[in-house]
Amino acid sequence: MQLPIEDKHSYSREALYNRIAVLMGGRAAEELIFNTMTTGAGNDIEHATEIARKMICEWGMSEKMGPVTFGKKDEQIFLGREMAVSKNYSEATAVDIDNEIRRVVEDNYNRAKNLLSDNMDSLVRLSQSLIEKENLSGAEVDEIISSRPQAPAPETGIA
Repeated sequence: MQLPIEDKHSYSREALYNRIAVLMGGRAAEELIFNTMTTGAGNDIEHATEIARKMICEWGMSEKMGPVTFGKKDEQIFLGREMAVSKNYSEATAVDIDNEIRRVVEDNYNRAKNLLSDNMDSLVRLSQSLIEKENLSGAEVDEIISSRPQAPAPETGIA
């Protein structure tokens, strides 16, 4: 779970990539540990995709698509109708947007998977601690991640 440290109104592209990678971490861990996928990561995937969509369509944070916004928001809300977004771009651009959203999410999914794979011992220790305690504080998580597994004591042959 990610907790807000402070209210922010401006995020860098790198910070948003990191957020997407964290959101994709649960799915990546499932694949690494259980070699399967479950519905458990559904909400995280939805949120990661929404961040990527905003990066590309609203905030101009895609090198491929450039510093352009796509879709015009119609803000006439009445009688329970939600804001609509009218499409002001071609079908070819829609395909490019979809491909760029997919690339951003998949790149950060692969990044999360590689980080977890490279730190499997920390993942296992963290999982075991969660099974034991169910809830961990941020400080406890930091301690578990920063600690190294204890190597077995060498045998000296002295009884």
